[in-house]
Amino acid sequence: MIQFVDMNRHYQGIKNEINRVVIKVLEKGNFILGEEVENFEQEFSAYCEAKYGVGVASGTDALTLSIRAMDIGQGDEVITVPNTFIATADAIVRNGAKPVFVDIDPKTYNIDVNKIEEKITNKTRAIIPVHLYGQPADMDPIIEIAQKHDLLVIEDAAQAHGAKYRGKKTGSLADVGCFSFYPSKNLGAFGDGGMVVTNSIELAGKIKALRNYGQKKKYHHDCTGYNSRLDEIQAAVLRVKLRYLDKWNTLRREHAMQYNELLSSVPDLEIPIDKDYAKHVYHLYVIRCKNRDKLQDHLNHNSIATGIHYPIPVHLQPSYFHLGYTKGSFPVTEKYAAEILSLPMFPELTSAEIQNIALFITLG
Repeated sequence: MIQFVDMNRHYQGIKNEINRVVIKVLEKGNFILGEEVENFEQEFSAYCEAKYGVGVASGTDALTLSIRAMDIGQGDEVITVPNTFIATADAIVRNGAKPVFVDIDPKTYNIDVNKIEEKITNKTRAIIPVHLYGQPADMDPIIEIAQKHDLLVIEDAAQAHGAKYRGKKTGSLADVGCFSFYPSKNLGAFGDGGMVVTNSIELAGKIKALRNYGQKKKYHHDCTGYNSRLDEIQAAVLRVKLRYLDKWNTLRREHAMQYNELLSSVPDLEIPIDKDYAKHVYHLYVIRCKNRDKLQDHLNHNSIATGIHYPIPVHLQPSYFHLGYTKGSFPVTEKYAAEILSLPMFPELTSAEIQNIALFITLG
């Protein structure tokens, strides 16, 4: 079986280092907001070329607390895409605001920057571009539109650890960058975790208070907050793994290039592209074909695991029917949802496994 993501193989490669730091935390006995979290916040924000980092409990919380810290709420609108994991929209709704969707670019699958301005109203407060699959959205025009209309920009970088846009790291390109450390991410914990990075000391301070019951000083609560704290064990694990992130991203890119070479001539199959402004880090390697379901069944039957990211666009989820969108509202997103297929992608994937996958796709 070729797994979609082989977490055990991933662990075995760094087992001794991981075990050592976990035992160190256990022996120290400090599990919440200690030196491991503080050190990781500094190291990851520096890696992202941002001044401040705030560790939180998940990528969803990173988005939710960022929106809250920006005072976006009831009656406000936030522009984003329907081709994303539902957490992007959920974070908007949790703050009482309304998601306003924009269709995607047919080449990158990221937000179509040419369709943003037509969705801006006097209620619009922010734009959340998603760096989907590891490819940065086209940020320059997004920032230009935001400045023109006095809007905030929040990067959903949950799939883009270490990706670059015009030579700059994702997370440092807007007002805040929000990351998830879900285990299968390019930089993944052994549980849930997330972080907000920013160059704003004011926003960092607000988010730091919000994650810990609204307190800047113990038992002194300036606002109603959350229990959303990155724990010491996960921070210790992430500190080890951060040292390998660039190496792992290089391997992902090499895997993607091998896939591209082997699959580029397969009829009726679209392979992903690297835009000239981007350094794609291939959190996912996503192909597109009209007979997607048949191909997926064929691969699964031959012991090759696959995924679909994402089979139902957010605007067609029952939890978002109240927004009034219908089938046909976002034609590119809806067309692609029926055609996209994610192939196995993780640093430890071997060249022989990729050749095997490509062979079964060619024969399928």
